[in-house]
Amino acid sequence: MGLDDYVNTFGAECKRRYGGRIKKLTIDAAFTCPNRDGTLGKGGCTFCNVSSFNEQQGKGQSIEVQLHQGKQNLLPSARQSKSKYIAYFQAYTSTYDEYEVLKNKYDQALADENVVGLHIGTRPDCVPDEVLDLLVEYQHRGIYVWLELGLQTANEQTLKRINRGHSIAQYQDTVERAHQRGLKVCTHLILGLPGESEADYMNSLNYVLKVGVEGLKVHPLHIVEGSTMAKQWRYGSLDTISKQDYATNVAKLIRHTPSDVIFHRVTAYAKKPMLLAPDWCAFRWEGLVAIVDQLREFGGQGSALFER
Repeated sequence: MGLDDYVNTFGAECKRRYGGRIKKLTIDAAFTCPNRDGTLGKGGCTFCNVSSFNEQQGKGQSIEVQLHQGKQNLLPSARQSKSKYIAYFQAYTSTYDEYEVLKNKYDQALADENVVGLHIGTRPDCVPDEVLDLLVEYQHRGIYVWLELGLQTANEQTLKRINRGHSIAQYQDTVERAHQRGLKVCTHLILGLPGESEADYMNSLNYVLKVGVEGLKVHPLHIVEGSTMAKQWRYGSLDTISKQDYATNVAKLIRHTPSDVIFHRVTAYAKKPMLLAPDWCAFRWEGLVAIVDQLREFGGQGSALFER
């Protein structure tokens, strides 16, 4: 049995909606971030790999070319003429620009007739009403829209420690404005941030659920080259989460999440040599197998909500 047997996954949701899995095509639209351009700061979040994104942006590839290359990188069965895709604006803060610039870039992605969805990754403090209204317009056209907000943690002290540059109040405000317009929100959480414990992970989940959310992405903290955390790790002042601790804790969060919330991701991996630690994050399936083992033994999504 796999993850879909225990978790309401995004893949399963796409099967219900479209009759099959829909592939995401990641787009780097050369956005920046207020935590890098001097508006809030220049160092970025301490876990952020600044240099790698710069290298990608330096290629200067059009959105059309990126979509084409993304399709070519898929298995032949996933890039047939009738295949459907989601344009995922992932790199940095994908709502951080002038309205007309944003609309132009989103429209370029949606010009591909096989792109049926639009996922916008951004920060909670960079989503003005006019951007939300634009996303609503796409949704009214039948585009499958998700607003992805990088909260990472609901612990204000941790947000300051990792130089995140926004507050949980700003997150709540953006979620409420998105929900007033009928937009779906997917919130990102990181397990293993410096100084955090199991209690922090659960507090973050409870906070997100209380505010209201349709989707979650959870992944372990991993140390990458080019980040402030890479320096801390080399000096021996930063520990990383083990595979077993991560699997135990993320499975616990899943069990405490209502079954109608969609998990877009429950783990993540990175490639060497960019990845420094933990080593298990270099292998796509190791973390996933450990999570499924935990769910099989202790119960799937929402099961803890019914415990007496």
